[in-house]
Amino acid sequence: MSADTAWVETMPEIYHRALGPALFQPFAAHLAATVAAMSPRRVLELAAGTGIGTAELVRALPAAEIVATDLNPAMVAWAEAHVGGATWQSADAQDLDFPDGSFDVVSCQFGVMFFPDKPAAFAETARVLAPGGAMVFTVWDVVTASPFPHAMVQSLAAVLPENPPSFIVRVPHGYSDPEQIRADLVAGGLEAVSIDRLVLSGTAPSARTVAEGFALGSPLRFALQERGELATLTDRLAEEMTARLGEGPLEEVNTAWVVVARRLSGRPPLR
Repeated sequence: MSADTAWVETMPEIYHRALGPALFQPFAAHLAATVAAMSPRRVLELAAGTGIGTAELVRALPAAEIVATDLNPAMVAWAEAHVGGATWQSADAQDLDFPDGSFDVVSCQFGVMFFPDKPAAFAETARVLAPGGAMVFTVWDVVTASPFPHAMVQSLAAVLPENPPSFIVRVPHGYSDPEQIRADLVAGGLEAVSIDRLVLSGTAPSARTVAEGFALGSPLRFALQERGELATLTDRLAEEMTARLGEGPLEEVNTAWVVVARRLSGRPPLR
């Protein structure tokens, strides 16, 4: 597990509390409604994180069997303790331990960007999907289309001008090209049915809350620790974020791509 995918110690709680309402919660209900419209009986969630999307899936599909997974054991442990109604387990999206055709829908909210080998993950999804099943997932658009992370990128450049960490642009917002997404899906045995741009508003009590979420609750933390004292850098980033976004409470738009894909006709499940 690389530093780009690791969440340790208090990180899941900070991530959930500080970044959930600002970034993820607005999209969770939309994704769950998209999945629910397919009337699935069995749903697999990949890269479920702290369960923000999982909770919405449980609400939208009270009769469905939902298996929520994440690569990071700390995330799984935190989410299992806070989100009921789903079966939780650690799983690698690139090497799923489920039989062929096990699920009607595979869902993933803002997790695909973290998969090192995206076609391999899509191939595993295609394998575990039942005939006629679908994959539904969200990925972020370019960072400039979402003011909260964009302000953090600008703040990082101001606080660490000689060596600003690239994590936010490189990973969460680094998979924003629909044509690349289509190509990777096809390489994994899936075909995009739709790729739609979605803009929703997120909220935060203050710019400091968002800064702490990124600095202390995401893998950006490890890059900051390599560059200085974490608490000091977090304070400086919070000051920069406040200068850019205001004191708060805050409401800003976030922009993402919503992707619906199905297994390519005639393509057998891949292993």
